[in-house]
Amino acid sequence: MEFAKWGIVPAFLAALLSGCAASTSDIPAVGDFELDRYLGTWYEIARLPHRFERNLDNVRAEYTLDPDGTVKVVNRGVRDGGERTVTGRAKFKDPAAARTGELRVSFFRPFYGDYRIIELGPGYDYAVVTGATRDYLWILSRAPAMPPAQLKAIVGRLAKLGFEVDKLEYPRQDAPEKN
Repeated sequence: MEFAKWGIVPAFLAALLSGCAASTSDIPAVGDFELDRYLGTWYEIARLPHRFERNLDNVRAEYTLDPDGTVKVVNRGVRDGGERTVTGRAKFKDPAAARTGELRVSFFRPFYGDYRIIELGPGYDYAVVTGATRDYLWILSRAPAMPPAQLKAIVGRLAKLGFEVDKLEYPRQDAPEKN
């Protein structure tokens, strides 16, 4: 099973199991969301620590649209010199509100968890994603690195929202290989 090789429990499933943590229900998901613009590759710039991502570097996610309207999610990372991969599916939490950046993701069907985009760069160059609680947080970028001033500003906004930004981890991101 791929999960066992990677040792990753995606935030979406883990968020379901963390009922005692502070909810993110007071933080709205982004509006005017365009799924077509969100598709593609995202690099993990920062994250709150979790066992399933311990010692994982070069973390990236690839989002592609499937014919049935769901989104295929392939998460990859490197641990101990080996690439780890896990594949899941995402769908809008409320299909009638598809312009809101709030999805449900499953890596272990039938279990789905929250995937809430709470900040998105105007050019879809960065995204801030959380789950149902403040224990889950990722800062993503279209590039393997983010300008330090931009990252500092994002982290400052997240601190004001009650996230424990002093616990953020910054995985190493090597430059992507050229084909």
